[in-house]
Amino acid sequence: MRTLLARAGLVLAGALTATLALAAPAAAHGADAPDGTDYRAAVTAVAPARPGLSVRVVEAGARLELTNSGDQPVEVLGYSGEPYLRVGPDGVYENRRSPATYLNRTIAGDTRVPAEADPAAAPDWRRVADGPSVRWHDQRALWREAAPPPQVRAAPDREHRVRDWVVPLRADAGTVEIRGTLDWVPPPDAYTWWVVATLGLLAVGALGLLPPGSAPGARALAGLGALLVVGGFTAVVFTVGRELDAGAQGVGGVLAGLLGGQVWALLTGLGAIVAGGYALARRPAADFALALAGACVALFAGVANAAVFARAVAPVPWSGTTARTLVAVIIIAGAGATAAGALRLHTSP
Repeated sequence: MRTLLARAGLVLAGALTATLALAAPAAAHGADAPDGTDYRAAVTAVAPARPGLSVRVVEAGARLELTNSGDQPVEVLGYSGEPYLRVGPDGVYENRRSPATYLNRTIAGDTRVPAEADPAAAPDWRRVADGPSVRWHDQRALWREAAPPPQVRAAPDREHRVRDWVVPLRADAGTVEIRGTLDWVPPPDAYTWWVVATLGLLAVGALGLLPPGSAPGARALAGLGALLVVGGFTAVVFTVGRELDAGAQGVGGVLAGLLGGQVWALLTGLGAIVAGGYALARRPAADFALALAGACVALFAGVANAAVFARAVAPVPWSGTTARTLVAVIIIAGAGATAAGALRLHTSP
């Protein structure tokens, strides 16, 4: 049993090391797909309306997504009124001469603009996608300053309209406007959510103090297994929600997004479900499975999304309170199962 416990410790340490090793790439990706924000962007109208043309906000407000399934192309205009993007039945094109092509590659707008970029020059179109949809960062719909707006600093406990914004389009030699709003929403108290998560995981972990060979210990093992199944299912739901908020459509689009950017959260969620079922069946080494799967789902799907505890707008298609509750459940179930499993391994004969 001591060998099994040592092995569990090594695996858990490896999971933590992997999480820390992946922190830099995750942060780099999060710069364009934030884990949460206090600025709520919304599209209020496309005026005048055109058949087949729709626009929505994705990635917690980080990008706009335009879909044009009509017969005629539509151009998105850049910051100097120059053609920036063209979306139509023949695909998506970007203008290499538009400064917006380079500025909009990151949410910070800090990409170097090459000397050949000239908004007054004739467009130099380059095809970048085959479909009728395009997503881009647009500084007109973002708040890019480090400090909040003056009205927010004056009254940080209230919602504020930061600005109304407009992104101009050109279609059939006419002008179309994407109209929207940008609001500041007061963030939640992260301390309260961390206290809830900590107390919850301690309560779950205390189940590991019941003697494994006793009837109460057997019931505790079943309860831990059921709780880990709930935590794993919640992790899968939250991970799918992130892809939906990022603009994924249909089963194929969601699966592609999961495999491309959320694969670790998805796999640990599925692993927690399997490990929980393994514990419910009271199979040999169930305590080890609880400890290992619980640690992985708590790290990759729980702590990795804990930024929602301190942000008003979460990167999922639900309210911020719902997102915070889901992440708290993942942490409580995962970390609690880890603590309980480790205690049971330690006290097993």
